[in-house]
Formats: sequence, structure tokens, C-alpha cells
Amino acid sequence: MASGSTYLDDVRMSPEVVDPPRIEDTTEVIDLIGDHIQHSPKSNVVVASNVRELLECPVCLNAMYPPIHQCSNGHTLCSGCKPRVHNRCPTCRHELGNIRCLALEKVAASLELPCKYQNFGCIGIYPYYSKLKHEAQCIYRPYNCPYAGSECTVVGDVPYLVTHLKDDHKVDMHNGSTFNHRYVKSNPHEVENATWMLTVFSCFGQYFCLHFEAFQLGMAPVYIAFLRFMGDDSEAKNYSYSLEVGANGRKLIWQGVPRSIRDSHRKVRDSYDGLVIQRNIGLFFSGGDRKELKLRVTGRIWKEQ
Repeated sequence: MASGSTYLDDVRMSPEVVDPPRIEDTTEVIDLIGDHIQHSPKSNVVVASNVRELLECPVCLNAMYPPIHQCSNGHTLCSGCKPRVHNRCPTCRHELGNIRCLALEKVAASLELPCKYQNFGCIGIYPYYSKLKHEAQCIYRPYNCPYAGSECTVVGDVPYLVTHLKDDHKVDMHNGSTFNHRYVKSNPHEVENATWMLTVFSCFGQYFCLHFEAFQLGMAPVYIAFLRFMGDDSEAKNYSYSLEVGANGRKLIWQGVPRSIRDSHRKVRDSYDGLVIQRNIGLFFSGGDRKELKLRVTGRIWKEQ
């Protein structure tokens, strides 16, 4: 009797054991569904949301794209995570094999979804398989914090980042399109960690970031100053800037176009897209016994007609 009791308990607890619906029950359900569709314009949104959950990889939690793999029990995961789970289903631990979930791939192909940056202003609706490409280029995608010298992970739109830079990084904030900055370093032979405080300029209704730092160019220590635009590259091209440094009747002048903060400060620095000053020339401009760096960098930002 004990074994029989256990068997009955197993049957009652099994999610697979269900009573088939009667014909009249099925008709009633269809009527209810039809009535719901007729009176609820958001039903398609709910369905799309449920399908999106099915398309979420249980391992990395990202959206899945072909090839979508499944185990013999129907559990799915993305192709990128398949090698990571050593060919074992992360849900039921059965062997995965090489089964494609073609049905889910076809369902995904029929979906149209909003851009994930809709909270930032994007109102576009895109087919599932082209949505990822759009989001990689969406003009509404948030920007990374442009602060240099720390690995800041904050992202947001430009007004949010300006407030973040001012409140959290305590950067210098200036109004106007001209500047005159003095950079001093008591031991100019220390190249590492020689990043000066970021300066943010507000002019022409836009924001610009002025960077100045030391780094190694091959074997030679150099200083570089450059400007970045807080916005996309298409807007940055509407502006130009100049930088000038000198002393004793000599000067170096740089004129260029500010780079968008879509490009990291390291990418701009390593492309030498700015005023590059060799350390010996910088010390010459500093005067005195050349044991201390004292550079005065002046500049101007203007809008192209």
C-alpha cells in the first residue's frame, strides 16, 4: 500500500497530467479570447512581451538570435552560452546535442518591438532581427561618462551627465567659448597618472570637455590637449576649436574638430587627435630650470557657418 500511495501522490503532483478540455469548454474559452481581443488594444503588446520572455536566454539573460538551441525537453538557450554550459541544459541538465529551435526562430522573425532606448526618446518599432543593429546606432542611446582618470560606469543623456560631472566628479564648469588654462606639475618626469582635472565648457547651447594629460608616445613622454563634444559626431562636425601653447616668442597651435564622447577619451588620445607637446618642448615653454612643468594653454571654440 505504501508504494501505491506514493504513486498516486506522484500523479497528483505531476504538471504533465491534465484533463483534456471538453468541446463546450474550448468554445467558451475561444469566445472569451475573442471578446478580449476586441475590447483590449494592448493585447498584442502583452503577447509580444510574453514572447520576448521566451526569447530571453536563461544563462546570459540577453535576447536570443539564430541559431537558438534547445534540449530534448524543449528548454532553449543562445548559441553563445551553449559552450559555456558544457553541452548540458542549464534548466534540466539533459544533454543538449545539436537541436535547433526553428519554431522559436520563426516566431522571433514575425515580431516587431520598440527600441530599448524608448525611455530616452526613441519612438521607433523594429523587426526583431534588425532591432539589435538599430540599437547599436540609435541616436538616443545613452552616453558613457566622459570623465578620465577613473573607470566610471555611469551612463545617461547629456543633461544627466553634466549634473553627474559637476556633483560627483567636481569638474571645473565654465561658461563661454574661450579659455586660458595653466597646467602645473612639480615632477614632470612622472608620466603615469598625470591626468589633469577635466574642464567642461558651456557655449552655443552645447557642452564640451577639455582634456589634458601625459602619456607615452612610443618611448617618448608627451602631453596632449584635446576637446570632446558632448553629443553625436554628426553634431560635433558643426564646431571647430583651436589650442595654443608657447613662451619666449615660440608657440605651437592646433586647430581641429572636437570628437564626440561616443569615442572614449583613450581612443582620442591614442589617435593623437589634439595638441601634442613633447616633454622637452613643454619644459622649454615652462622656463626656469626646467624641473617643473608650467604650461599655459589658451583656446577658442567656434561654430562653423
